[in-house]
Amino acid sequence: MSAEEPENEAEDEEEDIRYFVRIGQTDLDGTKSVERSLSEMNGIGKRTARIIAEKAGIDRRAVFGKLEEDEIDEIVGLVEGFADEVPEWMVNHQNAYFTGESTHETGNDLEMTRRRDINRMKMIDSYKGTRHKRGQKVRGQRTKSTGRSEGTIGVNVEAIKEQQAEEAEGDE
Repeated sequence: MSAEEPENEAEDEEEDIRYFVRIGQTDLDGTKSVERSLSEMNGIGKRTARIIAEKAGIDRRAVFGKLEEDEIDEIVGLVEGFADEVPEWMVNHQNAYFTGESTHETGNDLEMTRRRDINRMKMIDSYKGTRHKRGQKVRGQRTKSTGRSEGTIGVNVEAIKEQQAEEAEGDE
Protein backbone atom coordinates (compact mmCIF):
# COMPACT_ATOMS: atom_id res chain seq x y z
CA MET A 1 0.00 0.00 0.00
CA SER A 2 2.81 2.43 0.77
CA ALA A 3 4.18 1.94 -2.76
CA GLU A 4 0.94 3.35 -4.23
CA GLU A 5 0.95 6.52 -2.14
CA PRO A 6 4.06 8.11 -3.75
CA GLU A 7 2.58 7.47 -7.20
CA ASN A 8 -0.60 9.29 -6.24
CA GLU A 9 1.40 12.22 -4.88
CA ALA A 10 3.40 12.40 -8.12
CA GLU A 11 0.17 12.41 -10.13
CA ASP A 12 -1.23 15.20 -7.93
CA GLU A 13 1.90 17.29 -8.52
CA GLU A 14 1.61 16.80 -12.29
CA GLU A 15 -2.04 17.87 -12.23
CA ASP A 16 -1.19 21.12 -10.40
CA ILE A 17 1.05 22.36 -13.19
CA ARG A 18 -0.21 24.75 -15.89
CA TYR A 19 1.39 23.65 -19.15
CA PHE A 20 0.75 26.98 -20.91
CA VAL A 21 0.88 30.42 -19.32
CA ARG A 22 -0.45 33.23 -21.52
CA ILE A 23 1.17 36.66 -21.39
CA GLY A 24 -0.22 39.12 -23.91
CA GLN A 25 -0.62 37.20 -27.16
CA THR A 26 2.11 34.66 -26.37
CA ASP A 27 1.79 31.21 -24.82
CA LEU A 28 4.76 30.38 -22.60
CA ASP A 29 5.84 26.87 -21.61
CA GLY A 30 4.79 26.18 -18.02
CA THR A 31 7.08 23.18 -17.61
CA LYS A 32 10.26 25.28 -17.81
CA SER A 33 11.79 27.65 -15.29
CA VAL A 34 10.50 31.21 -15.00
CA GLU A 35 13.66 32.67 -16.55
CA ARG A 36 13.73 30.28 -19.50
CA SER A 37 10.00 30.61 -20.24
CA LEU A 38 10.10 34.41 -20.18
CA SER A 39 13.21 34.53 -22.38
CA GLU A 40 11.33 32.61 -25.11
CA MET A 41 9.01 35.60 -25.51
CA ASN A 42 9.97 38.13 -28.21
CA GLY A 43 11.47 41.24 -26.64
CA ILE A 44 12.57 39.55 -23.42
CA GLY A 45 16.05 38.11 -23.07
CA LYS A 46 17.79 36.35 -20.22
CA ARG A 47 18.76 39.54 -18.43
CA THR A 48 15.27 41.02 -18.67
CA ALA A 49 13.70 37.75 -17.50
CA ARG A 50 16.04 37.67 -14.51
CA ILE A 51 15.16 41.26 -13.58
CA ILE A 52 11.43 40.55 -13.84
CA ALA A 53 11.70 37.47 -11.62
CA GLU A 54 13.77 39.40 -9.09
CA LYS A 55 11.32 42.32 -8.94
CA ALA A 56 8.41 39.88 -8.52
CA GLY A 57 10.25 38.20 -5.63
CA ILE A 58 10.14 34.79 -7.31
CA ASP A 59 12.96 32.30 -7.68
CA ARG A 60 14.00 32.41 -11.33
CA ARG A 61 14.59 28.64 -11.33
CA ALA A 62 11.07 27.82 -10.11
CA VAL A 63 8.80 25.97 -12.54
CA PHE A 64 6.60 28.58 -14.19
CA GLY A 65 3.45 26.45 -14.33
CA LYS A 66 3.57 25.62 -10.60
CA LEU A 67 3.43 29.26 -9.48
CA GLU A 68 0.35 30.60 -7.73
CA GLU A 69 -2.15 32.66 -9.72
CA ASP A 70 -1.25 35.92 -7.96
CA GLU A 71 2.48 35.37 -8.66
CA ILE A 72 1.76 34.83 -12.36
CA ASP A 73 -0.40 37.97 -12.40
CA GLU A 74 2.46 39.93 -10.85
CA ILE A 75 4.87 38.66 -13.53
CA VAL A 76 2.36 39.62 -16.26
CA GLY A 77 2.09 43.11 -14.76
CA LEU A 78 5.86 43.50 -14.63
CA VAL A 79 6.25 42.35 -18.25
CA GLU A 80 3.62 44.83 -19.44
CA GLY A 81 5.02 47.71 -17.37
CA PHE A 82 8.70 46.87 -17.78
CA ALA A 83 9.56 50.29 -19.27
CA ASP A 84 8.39 52.01 -16.07
CA GLU A 85 10.48 49.77 -13.81
CA VAL A 86 13.90 50.07 -15.47
CA PRO A 87 16.16 52.89 -16.68
CA GLU A 88 15.51 54.30 -20.14
CA TRP A 89 18.70 52.82 -21.62
CA MET A 90 17.44 49.32 -20.93
CA VAL A 91 14.23 49.38 -22.97
CA ASN A 92 14.16 48.12 -26.56
CA HIS A 93 12.35 51.02 -28.30
CA GLN A 94 13.81 54.34 -27.26
CA ASN A 95 12.57 57.74 -28.41
CA ALA A 96 9.69 56.73 -30.66
CA TYR A 97 9.57 58.86 -33.83
CA PHE A 98 6.15 60.43 -33.34
CA THR A 99 5.74 60.50 -29.54
CA GLY A 100 9.34 60.64 -28.33
CA GLU A 101 8.54 58.13 -25.58
CA SER A 102 10.62 55.12 -24.67
CA THR A 103 8.72 51.84 -24.48
CA HIS A 104 9.57 48.18 -24.12
CA GLU A 105 7.82 46.20 -26.84
CA THR A 106 7.11 42.48 -26.46
CA GLY A 107 5.52 39.76 -28.56
CA ASN A 108 3.91 40.72 -31.86
CA ASP A 109 4.06 44.43 -31.00
CA LEU A 110 7.85 44.31 -31.31
CA GLU A 111 7.73 42.94 -34.86
CA MET A 112 5.03 45.41 -35.92
CA THR A 113 6.94 48.37 -34.51
CA ARG A 114 10.15 47.25 -36.19
CA ARG A 115 8.40 46.80 -39.56
CA ARG A 116 6.74 50.23 -39.22
CA ASP A 117 10.09 51.91 -38.48
CA ILE A 118 11.75 50.25 -41.50
CA ASN A 119 8.87 51.26 -43.78
CA ARG A 120 9.13 54.86 -42.55
CA MET A 121 12.87 54.88 -43.34
CA LYS A 122 12.14 53.51 -46.83
CA MET A 123 9.46 56.13 -47.49
CA ILE A 124 11.62 59.11 -46.56
CA ASP A 125 14.59 57.66 -48.48
CA SER A 126 17.03 57.86 -45.61
CA TYR A 127 20.39 56.17 -46.04
CA LYS A 128 19.29 53.17 -43.96
CA GLY A 129 15.97 53.03 -45.83
CA THR A 130 17.76 52.94 -49.17
CA ARG A 131 20.01 50.12 -47.96
CA HIS A 132 16.90 48.21 -46.78
CA LYS A 133 15.26 48.68 -50.19
CA ARG A 134 18.30 47.31 -51.99
CA GLY A 135 18.67 44.39 -49.60
CA GLN A 136 22.17 45.48 -48.61
CA LYS A 137 23.78 45.60 -45.20
CA VAL A 138 22.49 48.51 -43.15
CA ARG A 139 24.73 48.90 -40.12
CA GLY A 140 28.08 49.66 -41.69
CA GLN A 141 29.36 46.13 -42.17
CA ARG A 142 31.92 45.40 -44.85
CA THR A 143 30.46 44.30 -48.15
CA LYS A 144 33.54 43.74 -50.30
CA SER A 145 33.79 40.05 -49.52
CA THR A 146 30.64 39.17 -47.55
CA GLY A 147 26.90 39.43 -48.04
CA ARG A 148 26.93 38.37 -51.67
CA SER A 149 23.62 37.00 -52.83
CA GLU A 150 24.18 36.69 -56.58
CA GLY A 151 26.23 33.49 -56.37
CA THR A 152 29.95 32.98 -56.47
CA ILE A 153 32.14 35.20 -58.56
CA GLY A 154 35.47 33.81 -59.62
CA VAL A 155 37.07 30.86 -61.31
CA ASN A 156 34.86 28.02 -62.54
CA VAL A 157 37.22 25.04 -62.31
CA GLU A 158 34.85 22.58 -63.97
CA ALA A 159 34.42 24.76 -67.07
CA ILE A 160 38.19 25.12 -67.40
CA LYS A 161 38.71 21.34 -67.13
CA GLU A 162 36.02 20.72 -69.78
CA GLN A 163 37.62 23.27 -72.08
CA GLN A 164 41.06 21.67 -71.63
CA ALA A 165 39.59 18.22 -72.32
CA GLU A 166 37.98 19.48 -75.53
CA GLU A 167 41.26 21.08 -76.64
CA ALA A 168 43.13 17.85 -75.89
CA GLU A 169 40.65 15.87 -78.03
CA GLY A 170 40.93 18.43 -80.82
CA ASP A 171 44.75 18.13 -80.87
CA GLU A 172 44.65 14.36 -81.33
